[in-house]
Amino acid sequence: MRFDIRGKNIELTDALKDYTTKRLSKLGKYIENVKEAQVALSVEGEGHKVEVTIPLNGMILRGEEVSEDMYSSIDLVEEKLEKQIEKYRTRLYHNNRGAGLKKSAFNDKNTINDKEDAFKVVRTKRFALKPMDEEEAIMQMNLLGHNFFVFFNAKDEEVNVVYRRKDGNYGLIEPNFD
Repeated sequence: MRFDIRGKNIELTDALKDYTTKRLSKLGKYIENVKEAQVALSVEGEGHKVEVTIPLNGMILRGEEVSEDMYSSIDLVEEKLEKQIEKYRTRLYHNNRGAGLKKSAFNDKNTINDKEDAFKVVRTKRFALKPMDEEEAIMQMNLLGHNFFVFFNAKDEEVNVVYRRKDGNYGLIEPNFD
């Protein structure tokens, strides 16, 4: 796995790059055939922030941690990603007909484009809609750490949105073009 390590308000030393690569390479025992992981290291005030994004087969694994030390943040985000993988390992195993996470993480890419606009749209994301069921969409939403997820519902062949409600349950938005 190749790591695209970027820094903001921090000097990326060889030691920091090596440590990041060493720690995040541990995820290789769970996922294989992943070509690239994007890592953003930044310093904001007293906080040292690490963001990791790994595109998988139609899914995105993402973790973010902030601490007072960059090396601690790297350790924390690696542990967080490892826990996410473990949590969804069984579901992914069943969804991929026994292939599991390692075999499902092939070379598919999601394209994400950032764009700023004059009408207060601060970010635009584009991604391929992969047919999935509601459970897989909720799993993907949780892997990303988001409160909602747009997906192509394989059951009714419509674009739907799942979201996390304030009470901790999930909601589903289905379009109605009447």
